[in-house]
Amino acid sequence: MDLQEIRKQREKWMGWKNIAPLRSLLDSLACGTWHVELGDIVKISGECDEQKVYDTAKSMMPWRKGPFEVCNTFIDSEWKSNIKYNLLRKHFDLKDKKVADIGCNNGYYMFRMQEDNPKLLVGFDPSPLYKTQFDFINHFVKSDIVYELLGVEHIEFYEEKFDTIFCLGVLYHRSDPVAMLKSLYKGLDKNGEVILDTFYIDGDDEICLCPKSSYSKIPNIYFVPTIPALKNWCLRAGFNEFEVLEKSTTDINEQRKTEWIEGQSLEDFLDPNDTSKTVEGYPAPKRVYVKLIK
Repeated sequence: MDLQEIRKQREKWMGWKNIAPLRSLLDSLACGTWHVELGDIVKISGECDEQKVYDTAKSMMPWRKGPFEVCNTFIDSEWKSNIKYNLLRKHFDLKDKKVADIGCNNGYYMFRMQEDNPKLLVGFDPSPLYKTQFDFINHFVKSDIVYELLGVEHIEFYEEKFDTIFCLGVLYHRSDPVAMLKSLYKGLDKNGEVILDTFYIDGDDEICLCPKSSYSKIPNIYFVPTIPALKNWCLRAGFNEFEVLEKSTTDINEQRKTEWIEGQSLEDFLDPNDTSKTVEGYPAPKRVYVKLIK
């Protein structure tokens, strides 16, 4: 696979009619030095043109991951991503490691990961909007994070092999989950690890839910396994170890509609009369977080 040719083609995406104006706004931001705090809110402070910062950030909606605070502009993202990050934080140490984040969105997790001083930090996400949001935040942060407009299918061909791969909220979007897990396996260095989360359903049987057309109003959800079924997928993909780290149920404190998104959010995806079910009648979303060892 010729990644350089793919990169060249995808760089043209930045010229799309809905993206090009955003890139122009980025280019017009003033240069300077800012103070950065990598806490639950990624905070940037310093001298800014406040109105320009606000207008630029607003033009890049929807903001799915965050929160961020750029000078006096608080970007209240749909997801309070700090909740997931803090849940997982005790389970990894990235110091001097080569790290990838698959489906990195605007890079919130990667900005937080800098506190560990990894050797290399690479985000994979084939979205020109999310790349533009990342570039907006990184204009102030000035990190060495590498953002690739590539997907999980490219990681096995990437120029580096990784010690740790994060793959959060991606697996259920793939119609062939075992093939995706094999790609992650091939993207790891020797004895590398994957930290993965996905939807799951309760049960001891090795089975999965196959939604007819959508799950929680999301059309591209293909399989929602029990944890034993997920374990079998991972073992079939070649992993030697499977460890459940955490489980959680998504609630409207973690995912909700704000002025920084468009359309609906979790409260619209659940049965209004029974929040233990989705609007389709399936079990409401629960997440399991696992560590896989090559």
